[in-house]
Amino acid sequence: MKVAVFSTEPYDRQFLDAANANAGHPHELVYFDTRLEAHTAALAVGFPAACIFVNDDGGPETLKLLADNGTKLITLRCTGYNNVDLRAAQDSGLTVARVAVYSPYSVAEHVVGLIQALNRKLHRAYNRVRDDNFSLNGLLGFDLHGRTIGIVGTGKIGLILAQIMTGFGCKVLGYDVYPNAQFEAIGTARYVSLPELFAQSDIISLHCPLTHDTHHLISKQAIDQMKSGVMLINTSRGQLVDTKAAIEGIKSGQIGYLGIDVYEQEAELFFRDLSDTVIQDDTFQLLQSFPNVIITAHQAFFTREALGDIARTTIENLTAFEQHQPIANEVRLPD
Repeated sequence: MKVAVFSTEPYDRQFLDAANANAGHPHELVYFDTRLEAHTAALAVGFPAACIFVNDDGGPETLKLLADNGTKLITLRCTGYNNVDLRAAQDSGLTVARVAVYSPYSVAEHVVGLIQALNRKLHRAYNRVRDDNFSLNGLLGFDLHGRTIGIVGTGKIGLILAQIMTGFGCKVLGYDVYPNAQFEAIGTARYVSLPELFAQSDIISLHCPLTHDTHHLISKQAIDQMKSGVMLINTSRGQLVDTKAAIEGIKSGQIGYLGIDVYEQEAELFFRDLSDTVIQDDTFQLLQSFPNVIITAHQAFFTREALGDIARTTIENLTAFEQHQPIANEVRLPD
């Protein structure tokens, strides 16, 4: 089957080509560097399938153009599908699939990296030593042992993070609209209400999907409920955090540390080399100016294991569709 693969980087091609070569009936993968948007949808004319990523546009206009030009399947190389309008897809006769699971260790371990970098100020220490500045002033951290971490969303990634932080000797609190019995089997981990998690946690890490209900879950009201000087980590979706409210929280000292791998307006920034340009996003530039903020560019998933999982599942989705078999990872509107 001929597949238009959008938003590709060399690493995407490497892992998809390897997974495709191992498939019983390889597909014809045609790679495009550009994002899928309404004005680039014409690139997929005559392609039965389009493969997209987190910042591609799956809105009504784009989906209709794809469907009118012969596309029948949209398969995402990611878990989240908030960028695809499922109603519009259904109305256009498009099947939507995703990668429901890839290495959850990749994201959970990245969270720990952000926590330790912020806490022990590793980014600042690294730059000091390169400048032959060996002073320790301003680099004081705290022991993770005995601290409380609140995990919002206790799916596979949240569970692994709970296990890791238990190993550090942390107290673990969780919140999830669908509680998981496995979570409370980890050390002394327990579920609490969201306000209680905000009030008691020294560190808060977000691991929930982006939905209508979770949009700006971290609002000014939520930040006001948190401990003064809280550490906030977001590796899920940028729109979970009201960025302007977070900036005000940083300025007031209510947020003592912010580590983000995702950003509300990241579609115009991430996965591109903009080093020779002037970034026009003033909010992002302000975030970067704070010494207690670390931003990584949506790389939490970026391990060999995760990319291998993503590629294999993507090829399996394509094969199942081509062979008119049920797609285990199909995404549908709720009944």
